[in-house]
Amino acid sequence: MTNKKKALIGAGVAVAGITAATVISGYVSDVLLRTAIDRNEPKMISKMKKKISGAPAVKETAALLEEKARELEAAVPDTVELISRDGETLIGHWYPCEDAERVIVAMHGWRSGWSKDFGVIAQFWHENGCSVLFAEQRGQNNSSGEYMTFGLMERYDCADWVHWVNDKTGADLPIYLCGVSMGASTVLMASELNLPENVRGIIADCGFTSPHAIWRHVVKNNLHLSYGIRGSVVNNVCKKRIGSGSKEFSTLQALENNQTPVLFIHGAADRFVPVEMTYENYLACKAPKRLLIVPGARHGLSYCVDKEAYERTTKEFWREFDAYEAPKTQVSE
Repeated sequence: MTNKKKALIGAGVAVAGITAATVISGYVSDVLLRTAIDRNEPKMISKMKKKISGAPAVKETAALLEEKARELEAAVPDTVELISRDGETLIGHWYPCEDAERVIVAMHGWRSGWSKDFGVIAQFWHENGCSVLFAEQRGQNNSSGEYMTFGLMERYDCADWVHWVNDKTGADLPIYLCGVSMGASTVLMASELNLPENVRGIIADCGFTSPHAIWRHVVKNNLHLSYGIRGSVVNNVCKKRIGSGSKEFSTLQALENNQTPVLFIHGAADRFVPVEMTYENYLACKAPKRLLIVPGARHGLSYCVDKEAYERTTKEFWREFDAYEAPKTQVSE
């Protein structure tokens, strides 16, 4: 065999290898994106949840969350709905408080639910004069939508729920946007929108800095895969499916334009959304801001770990900003 033929064969093998690697990378990227945003939960996520839930400490916490979720579902009388600006039917749960002092719009996290994420804290809110609108995020549970968008579209849903609350209550009460995990990033992204003047504050518990950043973190640190070119593939597919790429917007961008006070909360032992992301969000925020880091708390469990600090900090935040009037320099919706 001549050297020329050997070179051609070698080049063909190399091209075939690159093509196969590209196909495999594209397939893996597609699986990762479907895992992240598709309504139907992949088997991989179900197996991961089952494995994690086997640990004794996790089982004990999970049992508490389930108990409080059932209690909240039994206590909340009204299921409501609205049509989003892009035509999705969004479901909410209205929990009025007699002689309410404020209203909370609560946004739950990724592949979770309103009663699961807020069952443990709902009684505290209710006993401290808060009526609550618990939203079901698009692409999850009873709200319509084929995809979750990690805050990119949910931020507009959050704003729509604020307007629903004002129609319901007459816009007489201060409103706080509260979220956990993806819900935290949702309310932070909503912060730059032209929200009504009675939105007085935001409480964001373990929010990430952007869809791109959290996907990169999970892929590299939890799945131990490279994200480089895969991130670009995911971004492009994301654009096609939901109309917006994972790199196109972030909580950091929103917070640079935000004028609404923010209470940032995060568990120091969070391995899903690293606490460093809340530090980044905190530094980017141009509005009045407060910070609570809870030692030993895992993802979304700061209230369970240090209830006293969480409640004290939250009540101080309410007292400080219930009557706050922020300068309205946010962008239009």
